[in-house]
Amino acid sequence: MSFSKWIGASLGWSFGGPIGAIIGLALGSVIDAMANGKDNPLLGERQTRGSQRTTYRTQPRQRPQTQSGDFEVSLLILASVVIKADGRQDQSELDFVRKQFLKMYGKERANHAFKLFKNISKQNISVRPVCLQIRQMMDHPSRLQLMHFLFGIAKADGSVTQDEVKQIYTIAGYLGISSKDYESIKAMFYNSSENAYKVLEITKSATVDEIKKAYRKMAKKYHPDKVIHLGKEHQKGAEEKFRQVQAAYEQIQKERKF
Repeated sequence: MSFSKWIGASLGWSFGGPIGAIIGLALGSVIDAMANGKDNPLLGERQTRGSQRTTYRTQPRQRPQTQSGDFEVSLLILASVVIKADGRQDQSELDFVRKQFLKMYGKERANHAFKLFKNISKQNISVRPVCLQIRQMMDHPSRLQLMHFLFGIAKADGSVTQDEVKQIYTIAGYLGISSKDYESIKAMFYNSSENAYKVLEITKSATVDEIKKAYRKMAKKYHPDKVIHLGKEHQKGAEEKFRQVQAAYEQIQKERKF
């Protein structure tokens, strides 16, 4: 699969607005490199696709279904922001991104994605307009999946710094993620009995009935079928989030003996 076929095949609304500008600049760098050497892309195909791009509106009438490519591009941009949150790009974090791409997309698509990611990382990203575009165009379950991946990047080097937490918190706010959902996903990356309760969005004072009710609610919210429209590659990440909800519930069951 050529680079242009990969990037042109599954992008919808992300070809417009501030995200489109970022991708356009990153693509320009990749295309220049290819034109000077190896795999020359099909520029005509990309230009045709680009001419039909979605217009970015302040208040879209109807949220279109997020395609796999739209999610992927949003992920690349926000991942580059989180990696630079502490003022440096840690190699373990870059390795985590590459590993996740390989697991989700396979070698060829992952190589294309990482090539684009490196060019995105060179840019100074204005976080607010990017997140507002994602918020307006992407469904809530997909935005939750983005948050889960971002915390995974932050934790890749063994710990999450305050700068990274602050950046992800800011992103969550712009994406319209509630504080409870933010704390739930954040708690999945820390080990303690208290965090098991946070994953289920309850407190330690919750009754057994409240715990069971919370588990059913969170299992439904984080069920992999919620992101089935993103393709099997992104369902795998949702399955991990779903397993963490189950693990939190089982941990509380063991502690409370019910």
